[in-house]
Amino acid sequence: QVQLVESGGGLVQAGGSLRLSCAASGSIFSIASMGWHRQAPGKQRELVATITSNGSTKYADSVKGRFTISRDNAKNTVYLQMNSLKPEDTAVYYCRDYYFASWGQGTQVTVSS
Repeated sequence: QVQLVESGGGLVQAGGSLRLSCAASGSIFSIASMGWHRQAPGKQRELVATITSNGSTKYADSVKGRFTISRDNAKNTVYLQMNSLKPEDTAVYYCRDYYFASWGQGTQVTVSS
């Protein structure tokens, strides 16, 4: 198993930016694909972005051009840079590893209009 700990959430005005971090324990980080998901109140959890072990990325259409996922294997950390935030980006953001299928505890992002 791997433990995932997210940080970096908060309250920001529309048009602002935040950077989320997810620190992973364990030795498999460098070979694991990682991802960010989010869940807004009353909605299902949805995929936001993924990154493979070699750095290939994919994004949900709703965040393309605004969000960037990256990873630092030396720090066992995956990041989500979120720019041009919109009120509809408000959600709890979760980190996920696709090796053990673990979830982090989530970090709240709130975007005010």
